[in-house]
Amino acid sequence: MELLKEIKDKEYPEDESILKIREASRAVLLDENNLIPLLFVSKKNYHKLPGGGIDKGENKAKALDRECLEEVGCEIKVTGEIGKIEEFRSKWNLKQTSYCYQGKIISKGEPNFTEKEASQGFKIVWLKIDEAILQIENDKPEGYEGTFIQKRDLIFLKKFKNIIE
Repeated sequence: MELLKEIKDKEYPEDESILKIREASRAVLLDENNLIPLLFVSKKNYHKLPGGGIDKGENKAKALDRECLEEVGCEIKVTGEIGKIEEFRSKWNLKQTSYCYQGKIISKGEPNFTEKEASQGFKIVWLKIDEAILQIENDKPEGYEGTFIQKRDLIFLKKFKNIIE
């Protein structure tokens, strides 16, 4: 998968063995009306693509299916790759690689947010691609994590737009 960008607030430490490593699957999904679901994290004032960490024993596809079902309540079909982004969040000593896919929504249901997601005020919004890009560009995330998510998901959405045009 193509590396689209490295996002980091500092250079990697000389001893990378001290880093926590996390891998995640994410997706830009289209429904039957060409609308994209974004998760609005209302308590932190930013939007994000559905997806999340790959659990032990899961592959990227299985993690993506699970995350989309949990966060958006949708069954999906992956139709292609968008790319990957590596993030280094020095405050947490975290190196995260996000693999992003494009897909179609096969069926819609209700999300099943985790306790943490519910406490952060997660809500689903459905937007056209240009509206989704504009929304994330105009977000003003509160907190450390949101600034990384904003940069990352904006890159994924713009790459997706280039792919479909």
